[in-house]
Amino acid sequence: MVYFGLANVLFLLRYALASAQNARRQFYYIVVWSLFIFSAFRFQVGCDWSGYYHQFLIAQNIDWSFIIESREPIWWAILGRINALDLPYPVANIASSAVFFIGVHILARRQPDPLGYLVLLFPILIINMPMSGIRQGAAIGMICIAFSAFIDRRPIWYAFWVLIASGFHVSALIFLLLFPVAAGRYTKPRLALAALLAIPGAYFLASGESGEVASSRYIGTSVEAYGAVFRVGILGLTALYFFLFIRNKWMRVFPRDYSIVSVGVIGMVLAFLLIPVSSVISDRFGYYLIPIQAMIFARIPYLDFKSTHALHSTLPYLLLLLVFGAWTLLSGHFQQCYIPYSNWIFGLPSNDLLR
Repeated sequence: MVYFGLANVLFLLRYALASAQNARRQFYYIVVWSLFIFSAFRFQVGCDWSGYYHQFLIAQNIDWSFIIESREPIWWAILGRINALDLPYPVANIASSAVFFIGVHILARRQPDPLGYLVLLFPILIINMPMSGIRQGAAIGMICIAFSAFIDRRPIWYAFWVLIASGFHVSALIFLLLFPVAAGRYTKPRLALAALLAIPGAYFLASGESGEVASSRYIGTSVEAYGAVFRVGILGLTALYFFLFIRNKWMRVFPRDYSIVSVGVIGMVLAFLLIPVSSVISDRFGYYLIPIQAMIFARIPYLDFKSTHALHSTLPYLLLLLVFGAWTLLSGHFQQCYIPYSNWIFGLPSNDLLR
């Protein structure tokens, strides 16, 4: 199968270049462009292909008043512009994938191992977001830039990029609750302030139109994200692993990134606890935290584990490959949404886009 085979190639490439840091950085650019093309130029691939096609049709007749009043104005503005230029629907996938990968690249280049960081995103985040849930995929790209601003202690820019992300997918607004701890080192007083502001902030988000839509669709209904227990479960295990094994090591080796990572793992625990309330909301929130999870996994080789170093460094790759292999082979949902893989980089077929 193309997806599982590609994941194996990427992981083996990272393994083969384990001791060649310069080569890893060079191959990173080849891989990031390859994954962008793989994602952006897919044809009739992804669970939301037809859903976004219908949005594309709606955008043929929208005006600026509709865009301004919509919950995701940036996304609708992009669809409107694509229609105005008389471009075909799959161009929307190019636009959303570009936003996603630009954001991922900005965060990846800050990592000591950009290639390892990127390939760890492939099995879950890249397959599910820029290759299916493209609005949230674009929002995650912008949140990656916001995370970079958080690390640099630039709260105004952090808030700016979160707002831009919400213009693609309104769920990104939840990250505004981290604004009080984006101004400096993660401390207990700042965390207390963030928690205090989170109460009215969370109420505002939940009581607004978007919160009402999410509640009516996903809480107390039969709508479920059946893979959430595995995807969010891995996030929960990541948080547990961080607190039990590497928190102190991380503070010594990567003190600058400790704030965003520690806040991220708290979010992973919260996402896991949300599963009984709504697997869909838990899953949607969890996707935003996968870039932080990949940051943790990709930096494990740089931490001191002495005799167990190889085991700790290899374990994330094996875990993700195992889960991804089970998903691709056993999930009927995956078979329906992603197989066969088709690409239109050499030209669109002449038949209807949805047939």
